[in-house]
Formats: sequence, structure tokens, C-alpha cells
Amino acid sequence: MPTRARTQIFVASTLYGAATLAAALDADRFTPADRRLLLLSNNATTPETTASLDTMPGFERLRGRFDRVLSWNETISPFHPGGWSPRADDVPLWERYLRLLWGLGDDQVELIVESIQVNPALAIAQLFPDAPVEVYADGLMSYGPTRNKLDPLVGTRIGRLLHLDLVPGLSPLLLTEFEVPAETVPTDAFTKVLSELADVSGPLDVPEGGALLLGQYLSALGILTPEEEEELHVRMVRGAAGRGHREIVFKPHPSAPARWSRLLEREAEKLDVALTVLDSPVLAEVLYQRMRPALVVGCFSTALLTAATFYGLPVARTGTDLLLERLTPYQNSNRIPVTLVDALVPDLEDTRERPGTVATAASVEGLVAAVGYAMQHQIYPGLRPDAERYLATHLDARTWRYFKRRRLTALALPGAIPSQLSFIPRNATVRRVARRARAVQRRLKKRAVFG
Repeated sequence: MPTRARTQIFVASTLYGAATLAAALDADRFTPADRRLLLLSNNATTPETTASLDTMPGFERLRGRFDRVLSWNETISPFHPGGWSPRADDVPLWERYLRLLWGLGDDQVELIVESIQVNPALAIAQLFPDAPVEVYADGLMSYGPTRNKLDPLVGTRIGRLLHLDLVPGLSPLLLTEFEVPAETVPTDAFTKVLSELADVSGPLDVPEGGALLLGQYLSALGILTPEEEEELHVRMVRGAAGRGHREIVFKPHPSAPARWSRLLEREAEKLDVALTVLDSPVLAEVLYQRMRPALVVGCFSTALLTAATFYGLPVARTGTDLLLERLTPYQNSNRIPVTLVDALVPDLEDTRERPGTVATAASVEGLVAAVGYAMQHQIYPGLRPDAERYLATHLDARTWRYFKRRRLTALALPGAIPSQLSFIPRNATVRRVARRARAVQRRLKKRAVFG
């Protein structure tokens, strides 16, 4: 009986992610295959008005590592990649359709996807129910818990998590509930791929050695209001100027409104600093190589960690205190990235802290375990002893920012209530009375509503 051909399908939505895959391929981190297909997904809110990944500067240098490039947006049009998933009864029909459309025949399919907890990765995994799955993570979210409880029919098919070593020595929490082993993408392979992108990114009119500010479009996620995000970027300019930088480069998020740049220009004029606003959609890492900034400033961008860890550049953060307060619900998947940047990266506006490289992983291991458990205690019950130990010994004026008293109370964790009342969560009688009181309160509310 002839052996079935093996086809690997790599799913990517960002140039950073595609570069991660290219680096892993260059480092022989994948088993041999007869064909390798790159499936692109544009997950922007309005993909029709946002540049596709394959049109970005440098993509052509990555294309040659794959036998064919496909579009997920075109495949499921007019549906949006982030909102569409197949009905269970339609999965066999969809799989036959995709095998015909992409010329897969009866090939043995292997999937390499990002963000398996959500669509489009989850939908694609469901459409090939017999395919083994590998997950790659290109950012700080890999250090946090799986954001949703994953269907065991998908989770048990995941053989490995590939991730960048952004915080050397820190192990990811992602997918550990399925005992998925984590493996790092070699840093030298990744930076080599980024060097290729830098070589073909075209001319960039940016000053060497200036301060680089990284914009994020947080208002689009509902975390900040547009006005608050404008002020956040203004704080970056003020902070960089206050640190003595007279040449500043602002790299806006590709989807951010142009008027934000004009506000920064006015602020720069007041501070008498030269401001350059980039209008080219290049990776921050390309700028690290082309301008070798004296300082990289951001909120909680993964690029802050690549700057410090991969390129040895001085970094500083701003705005993380506000985000830690605003992120809702507590389980918000951005919480671990914000926590890590806040804990590891110096504060731009605190003159007592000198911008530099990040702190060590050892300083945040207990913190990540505690926050991860508080976020997803049902998925990671085994982290409770670690969370209790950290909270009992490290909860102080500095670390309280990473937790919410209501959350700690709901989970009966240290710090939930004053120490003199700490017996209450463990007292069965008190808990029973509290449950009865809540039940009575619910009945009274129902009567008030329905008369």
C-alpha cells in the first residue's frame, strides 16, 4: 500500500508570526514534508481596508520557504476569520471542499497554527479533525494560561508549543493543561530571518540612535478610550524628551488614526524635539537594526522584550499601571503580557529607574503562576499551591497592582481579606450562611422583577 503524502499547513496572520515560522523551518524544527503551504489570515476588524500580509515589505523573502501561499479570507469569504467557525454537521463537507480547493487529495495533513483557543486557528483545526496540531506563539501570551477551556478533541491533538525565548528561563503556561511540551525557536535563527527583512525593507528616513516609541491601538480593543490612548502616546514623547532624547521616532499601529500623529507633532514642537512619524508598515525589529535606537519605549508590546532580549537595547515602559487597572474581566488574555512588561521593564517616568535591559525570569516565575491561577483556576487547579505561596510572601504595595481583591476573595486566596479575618474562607459555617444569604437575595430580586 503506497504511503500517503504529507502536507503541512502553516497558518499566519502577522509578518512577525510568519518570520517565527521561517526561523523554525530554518532551524529544522519541523519534520520533513512533501509540501508546505502557508495559509494567510487577515484578522483586522476590516480586512478589506487593511494591507494583507503578503503585500508587506519583506514578505517575499519568506515566501520561498513554502510551496504555495493561500488566503483564508478568500476561502471563507464573505465571513470574517475571527467570527466564523463550521457547524459540526458541516465539517465533513468543508473538509472535502478544502481538500479539493487546495489540491490536498488524500494527503496526510498536519496543522501548525497560532492562538489555538480562538478562530481562525480553532476553526481550521476543527475542519481537519484527524490532523495532528502544533501551536506556535510569537508573543508574550504564550507565558499566560490558555484563555478558554479547549475542547479535548482539539487539545489532545496538540503535540508541541513552539515559542520565542522572550523571557529566557521562563516556561510558558499555555496548553500545559494538556501536558503539551514547550520548545523554543532558536534566537539566532529568528534574528537572522529579521535581518533578511531589514535588508529588503527599502529606504527608511529615520535618525540613527534616536528614541523609538511603539504605538499600540488599545482603544480598538476597548481597553482605553481614544483620548486616553492619545495621552499615552503624548506621555511617551514627554518621557523620552525628559530623558534627554532630542530625536524621536514614533511607529504608529497600522490601524491607528492619522490625527494621533498630528497631536504628537504638536507636543514635540512644544518640547523642542525632532519627531519622525513612520508611515511604512515595517516591523519594529527592522528599525532596531536600521536605526539602532538609544531607547525603545512602549506600553506592553512584545517588541519591548525582543528589543531587550534579542538586541540588547535599553527599554522603558509607560501606561501599564493604567492597563492593569482597566483590563476586564480579570481573565483578559492581555493580563500576563501587561504583567510581565510591568514587572520586568523599567518605568519611563520614574527617574529613579534607569532604562535598560529586562530583569531576570526568576523574579517573575511566582508572579506568573499566581496571576495565571487567578485568571484560570478551573483550567489550572494545580497552580493553587504556587499562588498561595506567592501571595502569602510577596503581596505588598508594589505587587497588589497585579491582583484584584474581589478575585482573591472569590478564590479564597491570601490577601482577600484582612489577616485578622482570615479564618472566614475556611469556616464551613460562615460559608453556608453566606450561600443562604445570597440565595435569599436572588429570590427577592426575582420577585421584584416579576412581581
